[in-house]
Amino acid sequence: MRPPEARQKPKVSAFINARFDKILALEPDLVFAFSDLQADIAAELIRRGVTVLTFNQRSVSEILEMILTVGRIVGGEERAIQLVSSLQGGLEAITESASHFSRRPRVFFEEWHDPLISGIRWVDELIEIAGGECIFPELRRQQAAKDRILNTADVIAATRRSLSLPGAVVMSRRTSFVSAQAGYKSAPAVTLTSMR
Repeated sequence: MRPPEARQKPKVSAFINARFDKILALEPDLVFAFSDLQADIAAELIRRGVTVLTFNQRSVSEILEMILTVGRIVGGEERAIQLVSSLQGGLEAITESASHFSRRPRVFFEEWHDPLISGIRWVDELIEIAGGECIFPELRRQQAAKDRILNTADVIAATRRSLSLPGAVVMSRRTSFVSAQAGYKSAPAVTLTSMR
């Protein structure tokens, strides 16, 4: 969720495209970017004389380190340390709570639907912190989304195997992916969660 203050700022970029003229009009001291998907945006801004720092965080620990780095850069190191400490405390509390679960629900998180892409590493880590077991843990180390593409049949087969265990969970931007599959809508062991 974006803070309310961020919503009042002009929108000058989407994730994979940018309005360079609007960015330049803001005369930024520094632009932050994320991942290889924004490499072309970063390169163009650099060509136009803008200082760009691109992060590539993929894990929970890398996200926390990125927060500390930004804090140091903007002169807010103490606040960043406090924020990271608070976040770590929250994660530890969730881990402790989850340790009391009688079972670990098997979870598939759909990052994108067309093509079908499983969640990035930090998503899998958060699922496990919260007490879940990821259905496709082998994909978490794949940095590029294109390397985490699955076909629907594989996800359905993996989820059906989970039906013998109570509590299969499918987290998706849309519930139609699983609910449209034969037998899933009425299967009591499957929970469909729509992420908005």
